This record gives sequence, structure tokens and C-alpha cells, in this order.
Amino acid sequence: MKKKDRKQFLVIGLGSFGYSLAVTLGQMGYDVLAVDRREELVAEIAPHVTEAVTADATDEAVLESLGVHNFDVAVVSIGQNERDSILVAVLCKEMGVPYVMAKAMDELHGKVLAKVGVDRVIYPEREMGQRMARALLRPNYIDALELEDDYQMVEILAPAAWCGKSLLELNIRRNYHVNVLAVHRRQEFIVSPGADQVILEGDELLVLGRADDIESIDQR
Repeated sequence: MKKKDRKQFLVIGLGSFGYSLAVTLGQMGYDVLAVDRREELVAEIAPHVTEAVTADATDEAVLESLGVHNFDVAVVSIGQNERDSILVAVLCKEMGVPYVMAKAMDELHGKVLAKVGVDRVIYPEREMGQRMARALLRPNYIDALELEDDYQMVEILAPAAWCGKSLLELNIRRNYHVNVLAVHRRQEFIVSPGADQVILEGDELLVLGRADDIESIDQR
């Protein structure tokens, strides 16, 4: 895969998480190389990504041949074999991948991945459970990304009290202590909306702020 201007992702391991992630990134227009030992999964995903390869990613020579150093992000999503997961993550870091994300099976596995230099350790089942809990407790939450220092980037449905008013009228930063980064309206995605942007019913808003401040939006 040749280096291109747009971001490139390497996804190693095509279990349910890796497969879904690779397909979604491909649908979003990113360059994706999907790698797995299982030929049937590689053949299945091939139409949905830029390139799919049947290979053993624990083999350093194989990773070198795939041009791992050209990728911006490597996602290590190897299933039950924790040793292989750790080995591949280490190889990706040593080969110069700027950002390595790896799936952990449990807390101990996650601690080891962090110790060897993985930039982000993820627990898919746990994170999905947290998202489902938010959805049950706060129906206007669509999705959320946890950031550092108790900050979140959350996609919410526009509160009824906001609809028909501009961002200037609402003065969201002063009154709610959050920032509206984007407005998703049907097929339109408005990034960095201006003060005169009017919020409409059904708008999905990408907001950034502290968790408590975002949660308080529901209560006003």
C-alpha cells in the first residue's frame, strides 16, 4: 500500500471488533489494510477495505513487507492470544507506527500493553456497556469519547429548549460551560458553527466539556 495524503490505518486481527472497525473506517473513506491469519475472513472483508492480506503478523519480516512504518495508526485486535497481541504491538511501535491502539482481554493484559508503549488500550465490551448505560439513562446521548482530565466529547440530540435559537442566543459556553464543535443535520455536517447558527429539532450536536457540565444539560 503506497503512502497517500489521507490517514492510513492498519488493522491486525479480524475478530468481531477488528472486522467492524476496519469496515467502518473503509466506509468513512480512509485507507485501511486488514490483516488476519484466516483466509476466509480476509476474503470476506476484502471488498470493504483498501487492501486485505492473509498473514501472520507475529512474524517481523511479514510486518516489514507490509510497510508497517507507512501507517499512521495500527490497531492490534488479536483475539484470545495475549502473547501474540503484545508481540505485535511491540513490533508496530519498534517499526515506527506513530499511534498504536490495542484491544485488551482483561486488566492485566491491558497493563502489560500499556507498559510496552501502546498509546491507547481499549476494552471493547466494557466500553460498549458504558455506552449502553448512557443510552438507557440519557436518551439524548448518541455517543461519547472519554478524554483526559474528566473531559468528554459527546454527540447529543439537541435539547428541545435549544431548538429555534441561535448559538449566540443560547450562549452555551457561558450558560452550560461546554463548546459546540459541530452540528450534524441530515446529510449536512457543519464544523465550527458560527454564533448565528440556529439549532433545529433533530440536530445532532458534537459538544466538548467536562462530564458533569454535559450531564447537566439534561437537567435544565
